[in-house]
Amino acid sequence: MPNLDLLLTFLEIYRTGSLSAAAQRLGVTQPAVSGQLARLEEQLGEPLFVRSRKGVAPTQRAAALAARVGLHVDELRGALDSTDVPPALRGTVRVGGAAEVMSLRVLPALCPLTRRGLCVHATLGLADDLLSLLVAGRLDLVVSAVRPTDEALLAVPLIDEEFVLVAPPAVAHTVDRERLEADPAEALAHIPVIGYAEELPILRRYWRTEFGRRPPNPVTMIVSDLRAVLAVVAAGAGISVLPRYIADPALAAGDVVQLHQPEIAPLNTLYLATRRGAPANPAVTVLRDHLQRAAQEWNEL
Repeated sequence: MPNLDLLLTFLEIYRTGSLSAAAQRLGVTQPAVSGQLARLEEQLGEPLFVRSRKGVAPTQRAAALAARVGLHVDELRGALDSTDVPPALRGTVRVGGAAEVMSLRVLPALCPLTRRGLCVHATLGLADDLLSLLVAGRLDLVVSAVRPTDEALLAVPLIDEEFVLVAPPAVAHTVDRERLEADPAEALAHIPVIGYAEELPILRRYWRTEFGRRPPNPVTMIVSDLRAVLAVVAAGAGISVLPRYIADPALAAGDVVQLHQPEIAPLNTLYLATRRGAPANPAVTVLRDHLQRAAQEWNEL
């Protein structure tokens, strides 16, 4: 069982993305930090970080460990502090993400932290735009549907979204089931689709993954909110592909039906992205760890 000192060192490395920055935060030498990390990795039997000239990147095991122990370690630190509110929960954290996942999962999950003194400013938008704001220092953390490629950013997996193809029941009855099994793209080609963006990114990915081609369907509506897409599908305007966590209530109520049953559910990973290095506000790392812990209870979206 790793001792508290090893876990403290691990969390500082994880949060700063650098052995030297972690050493500075802890007030020890870099060789001491390297030695403690080596001891922890030896105890766990696997590496926790991948080294590079830019610093260190966490492995999936490291992300899981940080999510499991981060909040507990911070609470122990807070219990030893003389103030009523742990310093790490003071101030404001600027968080960005898509409107749907932020509204239905992320922001409700942050309420326990706001009750402890944290202020959250949320910006809703598309992943590329939000990641640009993150690089520019105008956001502190982004829940991103695409993996960041900018070397200034550090990203860890948060959770997988599962996608389902849904239709109103009346439209589903017009589909020939045998033809759907034999050639699904052709069987569905006559049905209008509702897209999230003009490029039909979600629909296009589903069609290519499951049917091996782009969707040939006519487009009847584009709306940049997946909850609105669901409402339009339920109203009978056509079919679309949605994350399961958005579609599930309507599926359970019978307002829409799942039109296609893939052998393996199509998934898309959501990432937690921050800038590399120690944040000016330590509440950013507390919030990141809290979200990873909360996501473990969401299962797949």
